[in-house]
Amino acid sequence: MFKKLFGGKTKSKETLVTAPMTGKILPLEQVPDPVFSQKMMGDGFAIEPTDGQVVSPVAGEVVQLFHTKHAVGLKTEAGTEVLIHIGLETVAMEGEGFEAHIQAGDKVEVGTPLITFDLPLVTEKAKSIITPVVITNSDAADSFEIVASGDVQKGQTQCAKVTMK
Repeated sequence: MFKKLFGGKTKSKETLVTAPMTGKILPLEQVPDPVFSQKMMGDGFAIEPTDGQVVSPVAGEVVQLFHTKHAVGLKTEAGTEVLIHIGLETVAMEGEGFEAHIQAGDKVEVGTPLITFDLPLVTEKAKSIITPVVITNSDAADSFEIVASGDVQKGQTQCAKVTMK
């Protein structure tokens, strides 16, 4: 109450999630893996990428970079936790074809390069190139809404809106 009376800054509970890659946005239900399609890890969307560049979809902090560089976890100031999992069953590639440009603890802005990967190699070796983008703490969100359809551009197209409780 005193913050409101005396102009204290309240942090926004809303996060706009921008496309982390260029490609076609898909509902999470279309991901050919039940862990993602049944939203066991949280709500979100997926992208079928057309190039091998991943940028930050949010401003925040890198909280986890998997040692195989196939996935990265981010956290926003609002508390939204975003996991980008490049392709399916890519952990078996043991980092082959993936290059990270960040590390845990780094601060990032929308569009900051996170990971580049060899798209033809991932297409050949992984189960799928479809990349889930999951709000891993969506149980702590008031709402989650996908606001894009069709083709999306990395770092530019707003894909989803998350409002935390």
